[in-house]
Amino acid sequence: MKVRYRVAVGAAILAMAVSACGGGSADKNKPNAQSSQEAQKQAADLPGATINAVAYDQVKQGGTIQLALTAWHNQWNYHELDGTHADVNAVIEPLMPTTMLVDDKGTVTNDPNFISEEKMDNSSGKQVVTYKINEKAVWSDGKPISAQDFISQWKALKGTDKKFKVSSSEGYDKIADVKQGATEKDVIVTYSVNYPDYTGLFAPLYPASTTGDPAVFNKGWADGFPVTAGPFKVDKVDQTAKTLTLVPNDKWWGQKPKLDKIIFRVVDSSATTNAFANGELDAVEIPSNSADLKRAKEIPGADVRKAAAPFQRHFTVNASSPMLQDVKVRQAVSMSINRDVIAQSDLKDMDWPVQTLGNHFYVNTQKGYQDNTEPYAQYHPDKAKQQLDEAGWKMDGEYRKKDGKVLTLRCIVPNYALSKQECELAQAMLKEVGVKVDVQTVSDDDQFPKYITPGNFELAPFTWLGTPYPISSSSNIYKSIKAGVEDPGQNFARVGSADLDAKMDAAKTELDAAKAVQLANEADKMIWEEVHTIMLYQRPEIYAAKKTLANYGAFGFKSKDWTSVGFTG
Repeated sequence: MKVRYRVAVGAAILAMAVSACGGGSADKNKPNAQSSQEAQKQAADLPGATINAVAYDQVKQGGTIQLALTAWHNQWNYHELDGTHADVNAVIEPLMPTTMLVDDKGTVTNDPNFISEEKMDNSSGKQVVTYKINEKAVWSDGKPISAQDFISQWKALKGTDKKFKVSSSEGYDKIADVKQGATEKDVIVTYSVNYPDYTGLFAPLYPASTTGDPAVFNKGWADGFPVTAGPFKVDKVDQTAKTLTLVPNDKWWGQKPKLDKIIFRVVDSSATTNAFANGELDAVEIPSNSADLKRAKEIPGADVRKAAAPFQRHFTVNASSPMLQDVKVRQAVSMSINRDVIAQSDLKDMDWPVQTLGNHFYVNTQKGYQDNTEPYAQYHPDKAKQQLDEAGWKMDGEYRKKDGKVLTLRCIVPNYALSKQECELAQAMLKEVGVKVDVQTVSDDDQFPKYITPGNFELAPFTWLGTPYPISSSSNIYKSIKAGVEDPGQNFARVGSADLDAKMDAAKTELDAAKAVQLANEADKMIWEEVHTIMLYQRPEIYAAKKTLANYGAFGFKSKDWTSVGFTG
């Protein structure tokens, strides 16, 4: 199961004056049936993917595509905690096998390059999934991709051996057994409970040679790529220049790639649009930033491509901080932030509907979406003041104090103006209710390992990237942390409950789709009440690309076909 992972967001300008932060009444911002219907209608009209789709035989042979990474990574095992990152995912997509393909509507099918046949049967009372691995599928070291790779990955990720530093055991912990069938190319997976999202597992698949030993799992992919199996292979890793060069895999058994090279290199997010304008990049993601979008539109030979992606822009709220351990204080913070103002500021002039996001599992464009923000995330500053008073935080001059301490929250941001803008807007809003916010800028490389992962923050704006599996892919974010466990996984807010875990588990194992949606929304209401995360809006995916670049751009849910990516001229 691909868990949700972090995506970096580039530069932006402070598009809205701080003086406008507090505007809007609770009644005006309260969701209602009419506004929800209008939002859903707008969402239904948004494109699922825009990639300049061109038939394979119309794409010319040869060429190099140059793409940006937000930071250099020293962990290329996507399943390891520090490897679950959008950059890592982007790099391994052309390198590693996967069981599934996804279209722009989120519909999943098996990837025939790796899985020639897949079946699910529960007639015995247990859910059993069988895979037939493509007979030609081999790793870069020449070894066949086999059932042993599935068995080893399940054992590493199922969560029972804590020596494996996994980002999530979601789905793998629902498996009772994985074994080889009639041949090494036959895999039989038996589940302990029903698991409707089974198609998201073993995606990506890593070789048994690197998943069987915890030390190799945790460190074997730290500075390189031991074994791969995709249409491309690694040609060069330049740690000094922070570049990765991929070339076609001579052992690849599928459709021949069109490109000669894929080059990934680290480019500061504030400089990516300039790099694209200068011809240093062939495609670049445009952040929620009208200045960069305007610039991209003016670049000769550029094409702007947009899609309704499952991107959730939000604030993570650290409930383990002494300032935020009281849920009433967290609720007051949430009710003091006018999410409409932040969404309008971030999406201003982006040619995209401005809609706040009212759900932790579903984005506005997904079936099952329901706004569950009332009353804990609607703008209620007067109620927030009352709750802070009741919690013992009394106004003392400009800010609130308790036991001689000022109620102070650190909002941690990387070197991206958009994140800083969001914290500054929240800073002004929270000041109105007597809460002090210090905006602390940290390096991109330090943002997660030194601040968010160890819980060294109070507020942190970033983006979760969703998947076609809205419940199971995100449950690891909200799953409670067991006593004595220092590693929070991806629950960076460090808050949860047994009741919430049970509700999410019920939703994940429910085969009736309508009941699963109902259970997920019940769980979502619990997350809002706990104030784990303050969702802001569904962030659009926007790319600027050379007009001649085919089959690449804003993919949304859609899987990339790296064999057909190339140029038409």
